[in-house]
Amino acid sequence: MQSYFNHSSQRLDFRKLTESDIPHWEQFFVDNDRLRFFGFENKSNLELSTDWINMQLKRYEESGLGMLAVIEKSSGTLIGLCGIIPRVFEGKMIYEIGYSLMQSHWGKGYATEAATHMRRIGNQLGISSLFVSTIHPENVDSMKVAERNGMKRLKNGVFNDMELVIFGDEGAV
Repeated sequence: MQSYFNHSSQRLDFRKLTESDIPHWEQFFVDNDRLRFFGFENKSNLELSTDWINMQLKRYEESGLGMLAVIEKSSGTLIGLCGIIPRVFEGKMIYEIGYSLMQSHWGKGYATEAATHMRRIGNQLGISSLFVSTIHPENVDSMKVAERNGMKRLKNGVFNDMELVIFGDEGAV
């Protein structure tokens, strides 16, 4: 069985996050006009990065899943995070494929490559539940990634007090 925490796609390597990634991930929060899609509290970039990485470390312990570091093979650089996140949504266990990339790597097909790869990894690991991506209604680029990952727009919903559009496999929600 393939390890969830260490694998590769064509242009990307995926690995477990560590606390040493916190200063690198802090760059994600600098002048990022899409942070409004996440509903973050008013914290410093370092606090946001620390909270995000620590949440993934907690997910690893609790479920064996979570967002992974996405490393560009050609440069060895951390360019984002992508992973499978187990969630209870409307009383049903679902598996969300989440992805966030540094702004300097938007528009290069990395989000689609990473999300599609995570779907394959989930299937290889025997996750037979249906996959979803929950996306802010104004985040058109993430909706396009979900569609390229074979997901359909299922419905609108609310999660953590934020309006979302739920994309996923038919019957997921």
